[in-house]
Amino acid sequence: MEQFRMCELEFKGEALTKDWARIDLTAELSCGDVTQKVKGFYAGDGVYKVRFLPEVSGEWRYRVTGCITAEGTVAVAPAGKESRGLVRAEEYHFRSQDGRLFYPFGTTIYALMHQEDELVKTTFESLREAPFNKVRFCVFPKSYDYNHNEPPVFAFEKNEDGSWDVNRPCIAFWDRLDAVIKGLESMDIQGDLILFHSYDRWGFAKMSQEENLIYLDYLMRRVSAMPNLWWSLANEYDLMLQNISLTDWEEIECFVADHDPYHHLLSNHNCFKVWDYSRPNVTHVSIQTKMLTRVSEWRKKYKKPVIVDECCYEGTVQRFWGSISGREMTNRFWRVVTTGGYCTHGETFMDWENEILWWARGGKLKGESPKRIAFLRDIVESLPGPIEPVDPMISSLVNATPEEREEMMKNAPEQFAGFINAMLRLGDELKMFASVEFEYQGRCGEDAYLTFYDLRTCEFDEMMLPEDKTYRIELIDTWEMTRETLVEKASGKTQIRLPAREGLAVLATRID
Repeated sequence: MEQFRMCELEFKGEALTKDWARIDLTAELSCGDVTQKVKGFYAGDGVYKVRFLPEVSGEWRYRVTGCITAEGTVAVAPAGKESRGLVRAEEYHFRSQDGRLFYPFGTTIYALMHQEDELVKTTFESLREAPFNKVRFCVFPKSYDYNHNEPPVFAFEKNEDGSWDVNRPCIAFWDRLDAVIKGLESMDIQGDLILFHSYDRWGFAKMSQEENLIYLDYLMRRVSAMPNLWWSLANEYDLMLQNISLTDWEEIECFVADHDPYHHLLSNHNCFKVWDYSRPNVTHVSIQTKMLTRVSEWRKKYKKPVIVDECCYEGTVQRFWGSISGREMTNRFWRVVTTGGYCTHGETFMDWENEILWWARGGKLKGESPKRIAFLRDIVESLPGPIEPVDPMISSLVNATPEEREEMMKNAPEQFAGFINAMLRLGDELKMFASVEFEYQGRCGEDAYLTFYDLRTCEFDEMMLPEDKTYRIELIDTWEMTRETLVEKASGKTQIRLPAREGLAVLATRID
C-alpha cells in the first residue's frame, strides 16, 4: 500500500439480507504518533471492508471491532511521484499534500456514472486528452432536458411498496461509483461529487432528512478515504428548499464535515441565492454566476478560494445557459483567472439523434474552447505563483469600506478626485457601472503581471512595472494560442504596441 492512496482491508463474515447501511464496524489505525478512527461498510456477499487514507508512510497497526474483529499491520510505502494526496484550500488558492499548487480547471458531466459502460469508457478517453483536472458529477441520476435515459443501477434497493430502502444500499451501484472515482484518480482528476440535486423523477430529491443522513453515512464510510474527492453538497441547493430547509442544509453540511475523517474540500452550489461561504466547514466558494467581475469581491468577502463552477456552457441548445460560443467560454475562463479565481467548463452541443451532451452524459468533446483552456492552463501553471487580482480603481471603490474610500479620496491625484467623488454619488449603481468598465488584471507578487484585454481593441497601452526590476513582456492571443515577445527588457512605466483586436492578453515576467 502507498501513502496518499486509499488502502483497503477486507474481511469475510455473515451475508446480510437487510439493513446494512449502518453496520457496527470500526477500525482504529496508528502509525507512530498518527492515529485514525474510521467506520467500515458492508460490500455484499458476506464481504466487509475498511478503507483508510494513510497520510504518512511506515508500518500501520490496525484493530477492527464490531461485527468483525481483527488486528494486524499494513506496510505503507512512501508516496510515488504521481501521488498528489488530498487537495487543500490555502488562503485564496489550493495546494496538494505533496506540496504542489493545484489550479482547478474543471468541467461538468452531471450524469457521468449513470451511463452505460461504453459511454463512460468514451468519456474517459476524451478526458485523457482534455485539459480538465476536476469533474463535477452527481451521485444520483439526473432527469432534465437532454438527459432522459434510465441509469443502469440505482443507489438503493426497493421496499415491497416500491419506495427506496436507504438501509439497503445497492452494492452494484456503489461499486460503479468506486470505479468512476478511481478512473478519475488514474488521470489525476479530482471528482467534485454532487451529493444532492433537484432534477429528479425517481424520488431521491424527496427523501426525508433521516434518509438523507443514512445515505450520507454510507457514502462517507465507503468513499471518504479516496484522495481525489471534493464534496459539493448540492447542485443548485436553493431549488430544493421546499423539501430540504435551510436548517436541514446546515445539518447536512455539518454531518458531512463531521463524518469525513480526512476533511476533503467542501462547498455548496447555488442557482440564485448563494450559500453562506463564511461558514467554517466551507473550504471554498462554488458559485453559479455570470457576474465575473465580482470574483475579487467574493475573495475579499469570504477570504477563501473562488471557483465559478457554472458560467454557462459552450453549445447550441436553445437555452440561454447552453448556447455561448467557444470564444466566449474561453473569454470567461480568462476573465475569472486573471482576477484570482478559477472557472469550470461545460459543453452542450445539440445531438438530435443520440441526445448525448457532454454536460449531461459525457461522450466526446466537440467544442472549440477546451484546447484554448489547455493553452491558458499551461500559462497559469508556468507562472511563478498563483494569481492575485489587481482591482481597477472603480472596483476598488465598490469593494472598499467607508474608511478605505475616505483614504482613497485623500490620496487621489487632483485630476482624479472629481471622478472619484462623482462615482461615489452613484451609490448602489456604482457596482453596475464597475461591471461594464472592468479591467481584468492579475499579478504574482512582483514576479509577473497579467492583463486580459477581453473585448477591448487597444493599439497601445502603458504598463506600470517596478523601476528596480526587469521584465520580458509578451503578447498573448488567447484564441489563436500564440505568444510573442513585445519588449525584451522593460522596467517602470513602459508603453506597448498592440494589434487592436479582441481576445488579447499581455504578460510581463520578471527576468532580473
